[in-house]
Amino acid sequence: MKNRTITRKGFFLGLGILFIATILRAPITSVAPLIGTISSDLGLNSAAAGMISTTPLLAFALCSILAPISERKIGIEKVLFLSLIGLSIGIFLRSFSGSFFLYFGTILIGISIAHCNVLIPGLIKRDFPEKVGLITGIYSVTMNVCGALASGISLPLATKLHLGWQGSLRVWLVLSMLALVFWLPQVRSTTKMDLSVSTPKQKSLIKSSLAWKISLFMGIQSLIFYTLIAWMPQLFLQKNIDGELTGWLLTLLQLFLVPATFLVSIIAGRLAEQTILVWLGAGTIFIGLLGIMLTTSLPIIVISVILLGIGGGCCFSLSMMFFSLRSKNSAEASQISGMAQSVGYLLAASGPLLFGLLHDLSHSWISSLLVLLALSVVLLYVGLGASKKVYL
Repeated sequence: MKNRTITRKGFFLGLGILFIATILRAPITSVAPLIGTISSDLGLNSAAAGMISTTPLLAFALCSILAPISERKIGIEKVLFLSLIGLSIGIFLRSFSGSFFLYFGTILIGISIAHCNVLIPGLIKRDFPEKVGLITGIYSVTMNVCGALASGISLPLATKLHLGWQGSLRVWLVLSMLALVFWLPQVRSTTKMDLSVSTPKQKSLIKSSLAWKISLFMGIQSLIFYTLIAWMPQLFLQKNIDGELTGWLLTLLQLFLVPATFLVSIIAGRLAEQTILVWLGAGTIFIGLLGIMLTTSLPIIVISVILLGIGGGCCFSLSMMFFSLRSKNSAEASQISGMAQSVGYLLAASGPLLFGLLHDLSHSWISSLLVLLALSVVLLYVGLGASKKVYL
């Protein structure tokens, strides 16, 4: 009877995590295909339009370090519940006309997602210690599938269903409300962080070369991903690819994240060291970027996008797994997750801005893509360091 109760509790906890995962990327990836429409409607210049993509990443960077503190004060379950409320309010406000509501809602979305991003890896390590790879894989796959779906359907929702950009962005309120409903049972079983467990102080993490390698790995893979999400449609338009097709190429990239994310999570959890997976992830990203840079051939571009999806899924999965694999308990996992995502998303936030700036200065995408190629080499270096079997 006891085992059945534990199993039932674990099932509903897993279901709650699954529904939270559905809404952690869709509110962000749904924006890129609508940037042109939003800019035209609100009279935004290129810099202001770029801030729509950059603002949530800055919120991730600034708020990720605060999530473990919130966890210690009120417990992880309540923090996640409050984050889902904030996320729902942000999605609702963002859909109103006017720049103020757009940016204020986006900030709320970023703050809320940041707390979920940081705390869920620690929650998985705490409550599913024997199934970290499997649960992380399912969580990551769900996040990426919904993110891919959002990229593909946001423009058709706005144009073909005549919802406009506001209605298209408001659709994701359905998922956030569902996540709230399915997380409600967990709020009654709130568990605060066990302060008796010895955890590294923030100062010791800052001095840890391993912590910095994990943080840089997280940051560079995020920078590459969010830069591509923000600018790939515009890049492909200049290669004379149809506007609606560019949205589906973005979806294709994210769909190929899915199998890579799931499989790598499981494989990484079974390996003592993840060196070969780092080579796979960074290598396919490098080749994919090279393909996009050197050709206008649609078949080669499609193959390059698929490679970027595989590499991105591999590296994203590894960055999430490193939080658990390189920590000794859930408290450490939350702390390294907070540091890595704070540093990482600060780097990621600079990506779309610098990519666009380099394009404006050079009047070409080549210089911007060369920077991403160089960063993929750095990604390989720090990833190899993080893949060794050592602990914080």
